[in-house]
Amino acid sequence: MHKGKELSLNIRFCILSVLAVSLISVTITALLLTRYYGQKQYQTIGNICNGIIEARPDSRLLLAEVLKEHKEAPDMAAENNILPAFGYQPADFWDPSYISLFSGIGFAAGALLFILALWYRHKKELSRIKALTHYLGKVNTGAQGLLLETADDEYSRLQDEIYKTVTSLYQTRDEALKAKNNFADNLFNIAHQLKTPITAISLSNQMMLEHPSGIYPKQIKQQLHRLTRFEETLLLLSRIDAGTLVLERKEVDLFTVLTLAADHLQELFRQAKVSIDIPEMGAVSVMADLEWTMEAVINLFKNCMEHTPKGKTVHGTYEQNPLYAQILIWDEGPGFDKEDIPHLFERFYRGKNAKEGGIGIGLPLAKAIIEMQNGVISAGNTAEHHACFEIRIYSH
Repeated sequence: MHKGKELSLNIRFCILSVLAVSLISVTITALLLTRYYGQKQYQTIGNICNGIIEARPDSRLLLAEVLKEHKEAPDMAAENNILPAFGYQPADFWDPSYISLFSGIGFAAGALLFILALWYRHKKELSRIKALTHYLGKVNTGAQGLLLETADDEYSRLQDEIYKTVTSLYQTRDEALKAKNNFADNLFNIAHQLKTPITAISLSNQMMLEHPSGIYPKQIKQQLHRLTRFEETLLLLSRIDAGTLVLERKEVDLFTVLTLAADHLQELFRQAKVSIDIPEMGAVSVMADLEWTMEAVINLFKNCMEHTPKGKTVHGTYEQNPLYAQILIWDEGPGFDKEDIPHLFERFYRGKNAKEGGIGIGLPLAKAIIEMQNGVISAGNTAEHHACFEIRIYSH
């Protein structure tokens, strides 16, 4: 509705401008035409009188004397016009006073109308500038309700650009605040994760001093390994966030990815007494980085293994369709808690059934690696209520 109103205001200004110019043009044209046709009448009658003189040659000398006397008369015709000899002037055929009066009125009306149109337009421009200035003032003070009413005029493009800029600034501010909050949360979580192994190392060292035993150095070594792994993962995540991790995109066979990942975890699977099943399902290739894709799959296999009872199996399958290649990894454990599913890929999140000692960055790391390779990863439960991960790597 407001847009239609602005459009009608522009139409009004155009109509007033055209009307003013037309009125001035018609007035000037009427004045010129009236003068022109008055002169033509004067000349025509003069020619008629000349014809009469030609019929009465004896009046030539008298007429010459009369013309000589009126030679200085204003607006006199040429010497072959006899009308001035009889007391006629061009004004007798068109009244300059009335013509000037009406012309002046018409010209003044047109000029006034044009000035009125300019004033009206100037007023609207000032109103628009004031509205935009007020809007920017609200932005600077952080006021609420920063939506702009749409308008269709000369300032509409400027208004759109201002609104886009303000929206972008607010988004940047919100992202900065979100990043700040995430940084604070991550810093807290990192400190919390570091506290556990450091405390364990300190206690093991104290116990080793009081009761020397070969078990304590082994415990310290395990905690140091945990700290090293934690440090490496944090550095990797920071490289991903900064966009400095470069992946090598080559044709990779999915069966190779799954089997290599299983080989890396063979000892852990043996200790947990959990088997792994990866059937051969034909050649399926994707454009990906073999090492980093394998790293993501290792984290998923390991997560399933940690929640699979002894004697059970972790499964890995793959397939392809015209849109994407798919990897499914699932276990035979109790499955994910329904409340945990939306948060599984959040950094440092640990669900209700999380294994003791976990730090909650394996799944976020897998998600980041897959998404960098034009893929998506999701988690849920199978129909049998077992935990399941799904990876899709799109062809385009």
